[in-house]
Amino acid sequence: MIAQAVALKPKLIIADEPTSSLDVTLQARIIELFAKLRDEFNLSVLLITHDLGVVEHMADDMAVMSAGKIVENGRAQEIF
Repeated sequence: MIAQAVALKPKLIIADEPTSSLDVTLQARIIELFAKLRDEFNLSVLLITHDLGVVEHMADDMAVMSAGKIVENGRAQEIF
């Protein structure tokens, strides 16, 4: 799915829970792949996840949602 998305040369990839149900090793490889694609193709990745470890590793900016509403947003380092 990631290859199909990148083949279209997008400026933005939206990834909804791309690492859910994967073991830690595969999660790390997927996150590394997104980081490499982001840098190599100068694209943005909108990553939707419940895993704060993934967010901490990947995000420049983040939004925190509760009950379908954004309750906090800003620079990831400031929110953490």
